[in-house]
Amino acid sequence: MLWAFGINLVMLAAAIAGGIVFNSVALLGEAGHVANDMAAIGLGIFAARIAARPPAGRRTFGYRRVEVVAALVNGLLLVAVAIWIAVESISRLSDPVPVEGAGVLAIGIVELIGNGLGVWVLARGDRSNLNLEGVLRHSAADALGAIGVVIAGAIVLTTGWEQADPILGLAIAVLILVGSWRLIREPFDVLLEAAPEGIDVQEVGREMCRVLGVREVHDLHIWTVTSGFPALAAHVRADPGEDVDSVRERVESMLDERFAIGHTTLQVMPERLLELEDRRRRR
Repeated sequence: MLWAFGINLVMLAAAIAGGIVFNSVALLGEAGHVANDMAAIGLGIFAARIAARPPAGRRTFGYRRVEVVAALVNGLLLVAVAIWIAVESISRLSDPVPVEGAGVLAIGIVELIGNGLGVWVLARGDRSNLNLEGVLRHSAADALGAIGVVIAGAIVLTTGWEQADPILGLAIAVLILVGSWRLIREPFDVLLEAAPEGIDVQEVGREMCRVLGVREVHDLHIWTVTSGFPALAAHVRADPGEDVDSVRERVESMLDERFAIGHTTLQVMPERLLELEDRRRRR
């Protein structure tokens, strides 16, 4: 992320200068998105530093969810940038201004090379981490935007059709909105403690009931603490005569091997104790 921040700093200066000199809304939109990228990368770096702090006091899971919050903020920032680019593009469609195609094309090529390098650097990281994924999607959207700038510059240069610039600006805004969807949905699911994507809660419950010595599973909860950190809690009713510790170990082993859930809290009780508890509650 530090490398990506430096690359974006160079591209921001080029996009702002090009947008002002060549009157290109596509370049100005790209500059706004690059600036947003730098904020996103800075937020991502800060979140990663905070998330690495050990648990302390009331924060028994530490600060791991800071990365999830950072990803959500980055998704919302992407939406804001897309809206700004769309509004500016629409205003240019109704009131076109002269665009210097050759300059836009040159700056667009520089932006495309820089964004491609940034995406390549970030893609080598841990893609399961929502914080890093948020930063990567910002850079990927920038790369798509740079492609749009190159196309707009080429069209204006070869045909003189200046409205190609705001039309491509609108296309960039749509691409950014599409890319921001996951960054909003997945952190929101984590904060609502929904089951991790790709894990069927009913299937997990059925597989737990198939473990030797398990009679029933209830109060099953599966959630994500942060990226790559699924957790599970459940009450397990064991068969009469079964050793509860052995049952718990078998269930834990199955969950780890079958669903990659390594953080579990299982309350395992033998049938007879649960019957006594039920009778006590009825009284």
